Amino acid sequence: MQRNDNDVIAIRSIPENSIADKAFEKGPTIYFDGSCPLCSIEIDHYASRVGGDKLGFVDVSRNDARLGADLTSDTAMRRFHVRRSDGSLVSGARAFVEVWDTLPGWQWAARVAKIRGVLPVLEIGYRAFLPIRPFISKAMGRLSARL
Repeated sequence: MQRNDNDVIAIRSIPENSIADKAFEKGPTIYFDGSCPLCSIEIDHYASRVGGDKLGFVDVSRNDARLGADLTSDTAMRRFHVRRSDGSLVSGARAFVEVWDTLPGWQWAARVAKIRGVLPVLEIGYRAFLPIRPFISKAMGRLSARL
């Protein structure tokens, strides 16, 4: 992956054989939809934070994305997935908590999410968001094209 002057990973112009195509052995691997402007902004944010170097990134919108036997491209495109460093796969709100737990600036959110009863509420919110994600992403794509 290339880093720009601000030390932010440029997700949209990922070169072949970059870390974005490989699972990461040092920590969790995020499977993200690189064709989604909203998703790319979020991934850029995580990658640029302190601790972002402990995350792996796989753009599931690419035909050559390596997902593993337990994750199909179709499934990966429908929900946010993270592979833990032990190889187990989590999705939805639980996957976000896994990412937050890795990033020092987001560990407070992971602690809150781990309070009894909070994770199911976050999952309900995530599931409510999924049907509108394409519309938000499309609007963001049009907006960024104008800028």
